[in-house]
Amino acid sequence: MKTLIFRGAKLAYNIEGKGFPVVLVHGFCADSQIWEDFKQDLLEERYRVITIDLPGFGSSDVVPNVSIDYYAQAILAVLEEKNLSDVIVIGHSMGGYTALALAALVADRLKGIGLFHSHPYADNDEKKAARYKQIEFINKHGHPLYVKQLVPKLFPPPYGQTNPFDLDKIIHRAARYPAEGIIEGLKAMANRPDYSAVLENFLKPVLFIVGEEDEAVPKEASEQQLALPARSSIHVLEKIGHMGMIESRRKTQLMVRQFVAYCLE
Repeated sequence: MKTLIFRGAKLAYNIEGKGFPVVLVHGFCADSQIWEDFKQDLLEERYRVITIDLPGFGSSDVVPNVSIDYYAQAILAVLEEKNLSDVIVIGHSMGGYTALALAALVADRLKGIGLFHSHPYADNDEKKAARYKQIEFINKHGHPLYVKQLVPKLFPPPYGQTNPFDLDKIIHRAARYPAEGIIEGLKAMANRPDYSAVLENFLKPVLFIVGEEDEAVPKEASEQQLALPARSSIHVLEKIGHMGMIESRRKTQLMVRQFVAYCLE
């Protein structure tokens, strides 16, 4: 992993390959390692792949009072560090919120964005309250128990029953993050703005990967967002939950690879 200091905090990232740059942004309670197997397909196609540990996750420092906009600015700092002027950004879940925040900052530098089990809408009052209840749970019971309960809900039950190693690997890694990083991530998501206008005004291609059994993204939000952008590539995965890059790696690799090629036509 490489590091840079962004606003006084260590930011860890990795960059591989020498072709057109594609940024993969992880979701909540994950880090850049979540893309380790997935990114090989892009590297084989001779793209340059950038993965980043968002602040508070992986090897990046915790940042107090962090926001989704701050996450986006951290990604922008990496792009500027590497003198990358045009990129495609694919964001999973919270990483999708971050991709939209980046589009709000520098839409002209993006050739396309991908929302991988994500959506542009702000939390409603019920969802926001639920996130703060999760913070109370972490403060009372600790974050290892929290992630142990969280991660299985990201997968449909049949997948978790037949692939327990995949779930255990994510749980064990997330349990090593600082509790403060997870709490700050929950606050950042709870307080994020609505990005639907950003998506509606984005003129470049947008990729949607939707899990038919995704309980983390409301079905209504998944459906409503599809009509917002002018140019989109839409994929709905049957029997897939919130972790398509793991549950259906080869299919989603193909979707992302084809989308990147389309953006560069």
